[in-house]
Amino acid sequence: MTANGRGSLVELDGLKVYFPIKSGVVLDRHVGDIKAVDDVSLEIRRGETLGLVGESGCGKSTVGRAILRLYDPTAGRIIFDGQDITKLREGELRPLRRRMQMVFQDPFASLNPRHSVGRIIGEPLRSHGLASRRETGARVRELLQIVGLPPDASSRYPHEFSGGQRQRIGVARALSLNPDFIVADEPVSALDVSIQAQIINLLEALQRDFDLTFLFIAHDLAVVRHISDRIAVMYLGSVVEVSPAEELYSNPLHPYTITLLSAVPIPDPIVERQRETILLAGDLPSPANPPHACRFHTRCPYVQPTRCKEERPPLRTLSSGHLVACHWAEQIKEGKIVPHEVEPVFDPGLVETPADPPMV
Repeated sequence: MTANGRGSLVELDGLKVYFPIKSGVVLDRHVGDIKAVDDVSLEIRRGETLGLVGESGCGKSTVGRAILRLYDPTAGRIIFDGQDITKLREGELRPLRRRMQMVFQDPFASLNPRHSVGRIIGEPLRSHGLASRRETGARVRELLQIVGLPPDASSRYPHEFSGGQRQRIGVARALSLNPDFIVADEPVSALDVSIQAQIINLLEALQRDFDLTFLFIAHDLAVVRHISDRIAVMYLGSVVEVSPAEELYSNPLHPYTITLLSAVPIPDPIVERQRETILLAGDLPSPANPPHACRFHTRCPYVQPTRCKEERPPLRTLSSGHLVACHWAEQIKEGKIVPHEVEPVFDPGLVETPADPPMV
């Protein structure tokens, strides 16, 4: 049992998802791998929202899709409600599909423009053979009301709606099968700020009403703060910090998290002027050949000449529920190590796979 007393719904144990890089005239030569997710271990508790944050390309969306088995894992285990689903075939996964759904990032590209809203929302019910035509129509109208859309929306098409309304349609489709678990893959990043708040409030209300468990993926730390119970921070395919949401903002321990939070605007001009923004050196390394040891050491403002470049830090517990992958987290917290300017360095891990243009 976990801290909330309800146990874990999803567990990841050493999850790896690699995409092969092939080269040659007929693309039959395996020259390397894109290490999109590399040894991620997480748990998502029943009824909670776990926020998963990180910059573009860190592998957070790949984690979400791997949990739903939209991507096949290269190694590790995915456990859903006590069942290992890592190697289940499509036929064996089908009953579980009803219990796990996804809300996609782009509210227009994820909806078929040739289908009416009623058909889009009712498609999962027809696909799983759970309702007749009349029952499907009634369920669609009920779902539209739940997400705040008028019943007559069922006969209209996606292009007739705004971005926020389209995302509500996507949420209604995800709810149609009464799932236990929903992966929300940056569901508000394509929306205006005013609409983002409405969608977040909707998701929170649905979680209370239907006892849902969310994996909420985002790159904006300010957004995940308001919806998440816990937050996991990813960098270059690995989880570097996991913490209760409020504690992460008040007591960040990993240098990457500290750096990200230093750039989040504070709505107080006096505090904003007094605090220091920490800048990262260089660019994000290539996931095809990441840096050795600590993957963040090539950009870390707290990097030390020992250990950082020689030993990969494990994800370890520093306090109750607060995990961090940094050799020097305690010293950074106590102010014994302060940020300093980092010169971009040459590292073999920063070099793209050579020769022919790679294709994934």
